[in-house]
Amino acid sequence: MASGGDDVDERLIEYFRPRLRELITVPQVLDVLQIIGTDQKERIRQKEVTDGNQAAADLLIDAVVRKPHEAGWFQAFVDALERSGHGYAADVIQVKLPEPEVEAENDYCVKLIRLMIPSLLDMKTEVVTVHCSSKRLITEADVEIVNAETRRQGHMMGARELLSRIVRGRPGWFSEFLEVLRETEHKSLYEELTGCPPADKATDLYQGISAESAELPNSQEPPQPDGSRHAGPNEEPEDSELGLRDYQMEVAGPALQGENVIVCLPTGCGKTRVAVYITKKHLDGRKVEGRPGKVVVLVNKIPLVEQHYFKEFQPGLKQWYRVKRVSGDSVLKISFTEIVKQNDVIICTAQILENYLERSGKGEDKGVNLSDLSLVIIDECHHTQKGDVYNHIMMRYLAQKHKNLRLMKNGKQTVPLPQILALTATLGVGSATKLAKAEEHILRICANLDATKIMTRSREDFKKEQKKKVLTIEERMKDPFGDLIKKIMHVIHEHAQLQPTCELGSQKYELWVIQMERKAATEQDQKVRACADHLRKYNDGLILCNTIRMRDSFECLCRFYEEEMSKKQPDDEHVIQITETERFLFHLFRENKEKLQMLTENPDYENKSLSQLRTAVLREFSTREAARGIIFTKTRLSAIALSQWVQENPKFSDIGVKAAHVIGGGDQSVVKPMTPTEQREVLNNFRDGDVNLLVATTVAEEGLDIPECNFVIRYGHVTNEISMIQTQGRGRAEDSTYTVVDVKNSGVAEKEQVNEYRKDMMNRAMDKIKTLSEAEYGKRIMEFQLQAILEERVKNTKKTKKEIKKINPADVKFCCRSCNMDVCSGEDIEVIEAAHPVNVSERFSELFIAVQEQPLDCEVNSYFACKKCGQRWGSMMLYHSIKCPSLHVKNFVVTISGKKISKCTKWSELPVNFPALDYVELARRVVQSSDDDDDDNDNDNKD
Repeated sequence: MASGGDDVDERLIEYFRPRLRELITVPQVLDVLQIIGTDQKERIRQKEVTDGNQAAADLLIDAVVRKPHEAGWFQAFVDALERSGHGYAADVIQVKLPEPEVEAENDYCVKLIRLMIPSLLDMKTEVVTVHCSSKRLITEADVEIVNAETRRQGHMMGARELLSRIVRGRPGWFSEFLEVLRETEHKSLYEELTGCPPADKATDLYQGISAESAELPNSQEPPQPDGSRHAGPNEEPEDSELGLRDYQMEVAGPALQGENVIVCLPTGCGKTRVAVYITKKHLDGRKVEGRPGKVVVLVNKIPLVEQHYFKEFQPGLKQWYRVKRVSGDSVLKISFTEIVKQNDVIICTAQILENYLERSGKGEDKGVNLSDLSLVIIDECHHTQKGDVYNHIMMRYLAQKHKNLRLMKNGKQTVPLPQILALTATLGVGSATKLAKAEEHILRICANLDATKIMTRSREDFKKEQKKKVLTIEERMKDPFGDLIKKIMHVIHEHAQLQPTCELGSQKYELWVIQMERKAATEQDQKVRACADHLRKYNDGLILCNTIRMRDSFECLCRFYEEEMSKKQPDDEHVIQITETERFLFHLFRENKEKLQMLTENPDYENKSLSQLRTAVLREFSTREAARGIIFTKTRLSAIALSQWVQENPKFSDIGVKAAHVIGGGDQSVVKPMTPTEQREVLNNFRDGDVNLLVATTVAEEGLDIPECNFVIRYGHVTNEISMIQTQGRGRAEDSTYTVVDVKNSGVAEKEQVNEYRKDMMNRAMDKIKTLSEAEYGKRIMEFQLQAILEERVKNTKKTKKEIKKINPADVKFCCRSCNMDVCSGEDIEVIEAAHPVNVSERFSELFIAVQEQPLDCEVNSYFACKKCGQRWGSMMLYHSIKCPSLHVKNFVVTISGKKISKCTKWSELPVNFPALDYVELARRVVQSSDDDDDDNDNDNKD
């Protein structure tokens, strides 16, 4: 805001004086403020030393507003605030204030941090400070001050100084600070602030979504003082901005009449816009009738919560209704039940609603019932099948629906159920190979969703047919790199006396070698188990050199062997035993390493698929004025490698190709996953044109709103017809192309032909369903619903019986998967917060070593490993300031009552109830041990 005169500027500063006292760190402002004399600065600094920062801030403000003023004094003060890292304070005096709800949320976050200071003081201050600086939460001057305070008075006082500076930042600092806690492995602090574990660094112990979590009100429209909305109760709101196209209005018709329908429109044709329109009309109608309206929009991915909120529902409805978003990434622990009560439209992940429906079903407080809702919108509804969370919700719906039919028959009161609106681009055909089975698959989804109709329009009705190409490859004349890897694998086969029956470098071989590893671990055959681990990595190397560069394959193998060797000597104090088989495997790689590296330097031996991909990308960018495309690939590793390959190739940069990768957020692979924030940043860059070539895994196939592309390429990875249709839908420009590039052993060309056939079969099945009479359709839907309800009851009965875990923990034994050493029994296992199995016994602590890992991204990761063989056993978690070793069951061979379990990857698979951790007893032991150590030190000093 430009100053309207000195008097106005003075009044602004005086008006915001209370806020400035909170936001300003006086010494830093004084260092860059030139409109105050040296003597006055010294008085202010002395005031800060004797009476504190706020008193000094008052003296500083007095000096700034004191007349007479130099020309430009106000702007000089603003500039000083900006330069000293007080951007929010600068915004305040310029009246660049955030929306009231955003400001209220920021104030709430500040109070929360101050409330949580006793816990937050346990953070690793030096590490957190570095990450906060990289995210620009603090300035370089702040870093120096915090570090100095840490060196002078310890990390707790340094943490206090750091927190005092972070909370003075512009709104938005809180989510960035949470990200810092996640990145620096402060899981317990993250959980205390959010009520849920970090979503993307979870092991199986951290799986699931915290349904307790929800955000503070963000950008919703506040109520009027009398509690009413902006539109009066009898007023027809204006909705010109929500106008639909003719085909969209056509598919919305039955839903506007209150019917349960599936809206099936191709990707990019406005399904979500249709849903927003139906939502508004639904709420308008309920308001006119004097009935409450409550709409829940369900999605299956966390990024879709943000997308639907910001792109469609909030902009389209905020003028009339309260819109709220909730997901497992939400920041504060506010009851989901209260959010449902306080808002008109709630966008959330399906798991959150399911958790609260289950809570209500068990009679617990603060649950949610389907009867509380008037409309449920299910996005990507083709997932409403057995085992999916959508289906769990709809089974509750169908059970109540059929119960209502019985109640009506007996003249009793029924329970109201919400209208269902389901959205998808394609319903698929499941495992069908014949038209009748495809029809049955679609009808079952309709039955699960209780849909009376499928409302669809062909993409060809409003878009030109997309150009499609399948690029096959010729076999490499020579592949010495791959041949050498196969030779190494054959040597290992002979050493372990293994005889594979499938082709090396194939997925079948990978499954075979996994089975060999499990069998060997169960039979305590260390030789075969170690060889199987190494064979699987060599098989990955073969797949990689057929997909990306030999160099990427070689680097992957090198990283594996470096990690394996580091396990054997994690630090200077511990040396782990190396078996003869391990020595053999390490020597075999070292013996061939130089030759493998030499082969990677010869471009003549690269795979032909990469050449086809290069040609396809260059053709798209050289023949279009403004090319924008996506390459879909199978693995995270290949996505990252392909992105680097493009960035490093001068031919691409010469024609303006700017590549980036986007991968998933789960932690099921050796590649560091992307957080939702990182995904959003890449997609925003793509949307803005800073990136024009996206290399992605399947995470970008479905649902995510990616702007119009000229071309889509599937590189060596084709799944089913749903994936094909979703991927083709990414190319939304009128002249877009869809290309499939074959890769050795992938079979994508044949799979793509099969998918085209299945797509055609799906369309014919849907056409046939449309010809069914209302009576015939209703009869078949009813049959499938009753069948589904019965199957659900049988499954729940089995589940209930399974949950009655009768095995005594003492009958369960755990031994190291690598060296077969007896580790512990089930009696030693305790569970933290019903989710995290730990072993805090003194005997167990003598069997492992704790290792502080320092990966390339400088993210600290603490784990513990077998003292004998170096096999990782789990991760160290901090629980109320006490380190607890959290075991990953997949790293052990489990024996129950003398019988070894060949495959156990999750604790939930064990029929055992482990007791909850006795924290008081643990804390007592820790304190006593600390006191004993102090006594010993005192005695040593006396001696």
